[in-house]
Amino acid sequence: MAPGRGSDLALFGRLLGQARPYWPHIGLIFLLDLLAVPLALLAPVPLQITVDAVLGGSPPAGPIGRLAARLPASGPDGLLMLAVGLLIAVALARQLQELAGAWLHTAVGERLVQRFRARLFRHVQRLSMSYHVREGAADSTYRIQYDAPAIQHVAIDGLLPLVSAALTLAAMIAVTARIDWTLALVALAVSPVMVLISRAYRRPLRVRYRQLKEMETSALSVIQEVLGAVRVVKAFGREAHEQRRYVERSSQRTQARVRLAVFQGGFDLLVGLTTALGTAAVLWLGVRHVQAGSLTLGQLLIVMSYLAQLYAPLRTISGKAADIQASLASAERAFALLDETPEVHERPRARRLSRASGALAFERVSFGYDPSHPLLREVSFEIRPGQRVGISGPTGAGKTTLISLLTRFYDPTAGRILLDGVDLRDYRLADLREQFAIVLQEPVLFSTTIAENIAYGRPGAAEREVLAAARAANAHDFISALPQGYQTLVGERGARLSGGERQRVALARAFLKDAPLLILDEPTSSVDVGTESLIMASMDALIQGRTSFMIAHRLSTLEGCDVRLRVEAGRVDVVHAPTRERVHAYY
Repeated sequence: MAPGRGSDLALFGRLLGQARPYWPHIGLIFLLDLLAVPLALLAPVPLQITVDAVLGGSPPAGPIGRLAARLPASGPDGLLMLAVGLLIAVALARQLQELAGAWLHTAVGERLVQRFRARLFRHVQRLSMSYHVREGAADSTYRIQYDAPAIQHVAIDGLLPLVSAALTLAAMIAVTARIDWTLALVALAVSPVMVLISRAYRRPLRVRYRQLKEMETSALSVIQEVLGAVRVVKAFGREAHEQRRYVERSSQRTQARVRLAVFQGGFDLLVGLTTALGTAAVLWLGVRHVQAGSLTLGQLLIVMSYLAQLYAPLRTISGKAADIQASLASAERAFALLDETPEVHERPRARRLSRASGALAFERVSFGYDPSHPLLREVSFEIRPGQRVGISGPTGAGKTTLISLLTRFYDPTAGRILLDGVDLRDYRLADLREQFAIVLQEPVLFSTTIAENIAYGRPGAAEREVLAAARAANAHDFISALPQGYQTLVGERGARLSGGERQRVALARAFLKDAPLLILDEPTSSVDVGTESLIMASMDALIQGRTSFMIAHRLSTLEGCDVRLRVEAGRVDVVHAPTRERVHAYY
């Protein structure tokens, strides 16, 4: 069974389990919905009073008769006033009940969805890099944003109306049976047919909704991909191509939506036809009973009114059964995301780490994204605290992969990596990653202020510390020249800053974090010579006293390194500077 998929009952159980903190609120909504049952039963009563008592001259019996006896006005006029007053009172009560219900449904439902989305978002951030590389951001985005509301659609908009409709149906049948049990029996005869129709359509609907959501995710991925690389798209003049690609995937989604609408329309047609046949049978038999004198005209009218309300919950039950399949398809996808387990996980009772000295050792480490095709084989080397390590090699050889193993974005498939003599997998993940500051080739900034981007690694840093980090990174001057200074919004991914400015902000972030280990992944490869000299000066200051790893294609960038690692064809050759003498190589 695929993750997240299962029987309706299993999915209901998981959804209700997620909604547990809101069960009291859902119970209140249910009680409020139950008020609709007596109000629905009272709705046709004014019509019966008018037809039988006011126009027909037959005095009302039961509670209505006792209420009429207490009226100050007697006779037809008093009964008409009673009917009108009862009509207004019932209508007002129904409106108030619907208003309160709408408010509660929205308030509780939105909080329920928000909590479920937050859990999904928290979980997806914990998943390993391999999952994000494999699935992409669009799929997770869709599941969090569009599949998560399934919890509201099922727990509040689905199950509660189903239960309420079932109770309304039972009440309507009971009241109709007291008036004429044969009419109630005929009216109820259609329910088994509707159950069979619902069962026949349930699974096919779920499959079609699941396919539709996969197509919607595919279309969303095109939008996200193109807008994230809009400079490249424009530079190569590929707007028309991307438009065609999006329209093609959107057309597939549109066709699937139309097919689904036709399929569900067939379901609605069968349900409507079944209730129409039931109504026709009750009308024919009811008229015969009026002609035979066993039923009054007012009683027939109230039976027909109840019948419309009796079939309404039946249609609700059938319709909700179809709608719930769409929600269950979303629930499957949301729970499939929750069921994904991180490939990199924290061991029970993992060791705490306050600040590492920076000694590192690779012991016969192998790794491959596909275990059958290892990218690194039997890699072994040692780095002393405070050493500068330069990493070079052809594109795709595994330089960035080597660094990713240090931060446990991935775990080795064989061997182990030691930090201060302890296997990385024995440390708490948060503590381990706190030991590293990272500056990437393409610096990642968030769409907030420059100050917040610098303080991203230390959110509680004082303003003077942020300014000191910016000065150390040679960023203070250009930041101060901006109209809002450190409060300038950088735009999405730092789009309002130049490449060199983004890189210096990223360096300031690393300065402020003050981690004992530093990773520099080709930080000067995309800037001009003048900016490179500023960045190199900042990096020299940043590297002091830290174990640092610098990836670069230009060997001149690595001249000041104590140790050089050459990564190629799955092997790592270790060269010590300044003699460049090869000391060992492991395969």
